[in-house]
Amino acid sequence: MTLQQIALVQESWNRVLALSDAAAQLFYARLFALDPSLAPMFHGDMREQGRKLVAMIGVAVQGLARIETLAPVIEALGRRHAGYGVRDHHYATVAEALLWTLEQALGKAFTAETKEAWTVAYGLLATTMRGAAQARAA
Repeated sequence: MTLQQIALVQESWNRVLALSDAAAQLFYARLFALDPSLAPMFHGDMREQGRKLVAMIGVAVQGLARIETLAPVIEALGRRHAGYGVRDHHYATVAEALLWTLEQALGKAFTAETKEAWTVAYGLLATTMRGAAQARAA
């Protein structure tokens, strides 16, 4: 990722944080609309799950400039998600739900450059998670 892309992701995420509960609800509603088979993977309080999602994205967003420090955290997340039943094809669905959610939350501030930056960031994180999940399975 370029420094400009990192800055765009971080700046846009700071805007989303102001409506983090609503953004989390939008994300999960969109995720389950795209793939209803994912809903049974989530148990318990979805508001709490949303808070965890926002917190984890926040850690990832803040760590993008220090990917060597962030990578072990993301790898551990990938291993945990594999244990929850997450498969490779789910990552594309999550990407679609995330980008849609960001577009809804940011409106006109979700420019083509911001979308591209988020696409690159998510691709980097998802690739790291998948690699750790595959290593766990091997």
